[in-house]
Amino acid sequence: MTAYAAGAMSLSQLRLPLVLFLVFLAVTMFTAIITSPHRDELGEFYLGSRRLSPLRHGMAMCGDYISAATLLGSTGLVCLTGYDGLLYLVGTAIGWIMVLLLIAEPLRNTGLFTLGDTVALRMRDAQRPVRLAVGICALVVSILYLVAQLVASVALLAQFTGMPGSAARALCVTTVGCLVVFYVAVGGMPGTTFIQIAKTVLLVVVVAVAVVLVLTRFTWSGDDLLGAAAANSGHGDAYLRPGLRFGASTVSKLDFFSLALSMALGVGGLPHIVMRLLSPAGTRQLRTAVLWTVGLVGAVCLAVGVLGLGTAAIVGTDNVRAGDPTGNSAVLLLAQSVGGTLLMAAFSCLVFATILSVAAGVTLAAASALAHDVYAHVLRRGRVRDRQEVAVARVSVGAVGVLGILIALLAWDWNAASLAFLAFAIAASSVVPTILYTLFWSRFTARGALFALYGGLGCSLLLVVFSPLVSSAPTSLLPSADFAWFPLQNPGIVSVPAGFLLGWLGTVTSSRTADHAAYQEFEERCLTGVE
Repeated sequence: MTAYAAGAMSLSQLRLPLVLFLVFLAVTMFTAIITSPHRDELGEFYLGSRRLSPLRHGMAMCGDYISAATLLGSTGLVCLTGYDGLLYLVGTAIGWIMVLLLIAEPLRNTGLFTLGDTVALRMRDAQRPVRLAVGICALVVSILYLVAQLVASVALLAQFTGMPGSAARALCVTTVGCLVVFYVAVGGMPGTTFIQIAKTVLLVVVVAVAVVLVLTRFTWSGDDLLGAAAANSGHGDAYLRPGLRFGASTVSKLDFFSLALSMALGVGGLPHIVMRLLSPAGTRQLRTAVLWTVGLVGAVCLAVGVLGLGTAAIVGTDNVRAGDPTGNSAVLLLAQSVGGTLLMAAFSCLVFATILSVAAGVTLAAASALAHDVYAHVLRRGRVRDRQEVAVARVSVGAVGVLGILIALLAWDWNAASLAFLAFAIAASSVVPTILYTLFWSRFTARGALFALYGGLGCSLLLVVFSPLVSSAPTSLLPSADFAWFPLQNPGIVSVPAGFLLGWLGTVTSSRTADHAAYQEFEERCLTGVE
């Protein structure tokens, strides 16, 4: 464990994680080839098989959502900050409740392949500008999320070899990016779905084994686990009370609320999650699938909490900070402590699989926004054949992959979790207000949609540029600069209300009134799914 904590592993220690990862790659790549769409049908490429069981749809949704930030960052956060880390996990899981109760079924009933289809169905008199705005927002959110996964691959490499050189970073990012492009361009949604399901199975098995080993150390006593975690945290009883990270000041409390708001609402606006909600064949199947997802995500978040506390109790927070001050190495150090090289290798393979699976889903969503919304309906006005659109979608996959790789190479030292949180904030500020107004407000107009989409996107980016995330702090992207006048790292507490306000303002100031007959027809389809 000492060598690993120092940030370097011997070749013999690396051999087993590498073998497990290569086996995972071989199986998933072969499956992506044999399950790939052979007839260039849009429905098959964008949605895959709609005859999957609700359990498999739920596992795919869970695979799309649980990212490397959850496995590495959240475990480390719980380990280092105790109560505050556990509170953060609640926000990670609660977003799916909003999805289940509010938007899952209406989106499934009104959508075709992308969110743009739902909004365009409602805004029939202004489809092209609305589709373009939806496509731009989806592309920005997806690229940020993709870059976060690619940056996380460099962070994971650093856990094994120490800080990698420029050549190693470029090789790691390029390899992961090319694998993602292969999965999506060849396999489409069927291949992506398989890797999501395989990742979820691996996630459940590996995390369950680790949790059992941790709880066995403490004779399945939660009190003993909490007591040992507090004792080895260096904070004593304060470890089990709020304040170590999010409650130290008013600004930190507001920052936590802003982050929780973005994560709770942003789930329903992530383009790859929206695409996954459109995949089930019927509303009953979708409802059951989302219930499975809620259960799986909740179980994983609970397990991550146990693992974070277990790391503090068994490894100790000082040892975790010595290896990585961010805490990203916490779960790997714990795995080596309780399960030896085998469990550590299994977790390493799991994290790589998580990076690949989430990146594949995000890349497919970005490519579909370019091909379906921008190319097929904005540029070609819907006059395009399925074969042509699928070809453009595959080219778009390559373009998105190259763009993500280039940005990740320039931003390899950025915080992956911050990039992911920014994607959530943009989705919650622009896409979510548009979804909710489109589905539930009869007066909503195309101008309101444009205000919400562009306004929420612009407000989020503007506040982030002038926040401590970019300048004025040692952990900023530009630590030597100082132009941060917005005190919070996450803009959601301001940008989310701004997105809703702009959507309302654009609607009430619109020169065109909403077509109530069209909305009644749209509402009927929302409720029944009948076209």
